[in-house]
Amino acid sequence: MSSFTEHVHAPAQTFSKVDLILEKYDHQAARLIQILQELQDEYRYLPMEELSHVIDTLGIPAAKVYGVVSFYSHFSLEPRGKNIVRLCDGTACHVKQSIPILEALHEKLGLGNGKVTTDDMLFTVETVTCLGACGLAPVMLVNEDVYAQVTPDRAVALIDAIIAKETHL
Repeated sequence: MSSFTEHVHAPAQTFSKVDLILEKYDHQAARLIQILQELQDEYRYLPMEELSHVIDTLGIPAAKVYGVVSFYSHFSLEPRGKNIVRLCDGTACHVKQSIPILEALHEKLGLGNGKVTTDDMLFTVETVTCLGACGLAPVMLVNEDVYAQVTPDRAVALIDAIIAKETHL
C-alpha cells in the first residue's frame, strides 16, 4: 500500500475531466464508487494523479480510496486495453477446460507471466472466479458480450474478428 499512498500526492496540474466528474456527483465522498467508475471509464484505468486529485478534493483518506479500489475487481490501477476479455475459471468452467482457452489467448496475444495487456493497448485478458453462467461453461466475456461454451479455437477467432474490425476503422 505504501506505493499507492506515495504516488497519490501529485504536483498541481489541470484536472478538468476529473473536476467535471466530481461536479456531477456534487463533490460527495459518499459517491466515491460512482466517481471512480466514471474516472475509470474515462481513462480505462485509475491514474494515480487523478486519484490524488479526487482524494484531495473530497478530503478523504488515501487508505479508504485504496480499500475501495483493491476490493472491487472492476477497478484497475494499471492501464487496460480497449477490449477487456474476462475468462471464467470458476469450478464449472475450469472442469470444462477454461485453462486451454486462457493459454490460447495468451499465445495469440503474446501475454503471460504477469503481462495481461497487449503492447498496442487493444486487449487486456483477465481470469475471474465466476461470471454466474455455469450452465454455459466455459464462459468468456468480451467487454459486455457473453460467449458460451467457448473453445480455444473459438476464443482466438473472436480475437481475430476484433483485430480485423479495429484495422478497418
